[in-house]
Amino acid sequence: MNLSDLAAMGAAPRWALLALGLPAAEEDWLAQFSAGLFALAERFGVELIGGDTTRSPVRTISIVAIGEVPAGVAMYRGAAKPGDDVWVSGELGGAALALRRPDIQEVAQRLHEPEPRVELGERLRGLAHAAIDISDGLTGDLGHVLERSQVAAVLDYERIPRPAALRAIGDRELERDCVLSGGDDYELAFTAAPRRREALEALSAELGLALTRIGAIEAGEAKLVVHDANGEPIGYRPGYDHFRGRP
Repeated sequence: MNLSDLAAMGAAPRWALLALGLPAAEEDWLAQFSAGLFALAERFGVELIGGDTTRSPVRTISIVAIGEVPAGVAMYRGAAKPGDDVWVSGELGGAALALRRPDIQEVAQRLHEPEPRVELGERLRGLAHAAIDISDGLTGDLGHVLERSQVAAVLDYERIPRPAALRAIGDRELERDCVLSGGDDYELAFTAAPRRREALEALSAELGLALTRIGAIEAGEAKLVVHDANGEPIGYRPGYDHFRGRP
């Protein structure tokens, strides 16, 4: 999750701080946790530089990751511009479907082993204007970009990539809810000028990662409209709210 946040700004991960609260020093749990943590840190070149370990009534884990990005190329939520294309990486809705159907292995992996788009984030420097990672749902997270940038957006629902498992279920209402409002995918949503289309398509091919143009940024109040195949607006629920849960 921390790495995904850094990726959304185009930052290269460098260091991490870890705070652990534990009811007891469970050696087996600590060995497994440490093995997973350090394997991920080594993969992305992150050094654990400090933190704290304390006794706690319940197990708590708090991690802060710190990265670096060259001056002038960081991607901010407030940098979307009218006329920009809206893009997403990968597929959306898989992790949300896994919460409802944990028996589907294809999507269960997306929920339990999310892939932070670190390399993509770094490669988007100078190509994208604004970006955000999709942790709380496409509509909710993209809404933060629109609010900060003071722009509107129109999306084409049929263009939004989604796992084959969602279509196979045949429940259109469930599919739309997972794709538009489901969280935990940790893909990147970003905006870029139309003149960057060819470069982004080339980057997609180079990384072997789907980058899909799903809509456009428009001038106007911060409002998101999603159209169906007939050009009609689709209703959707807001993304996840950490203080209220599902709306």
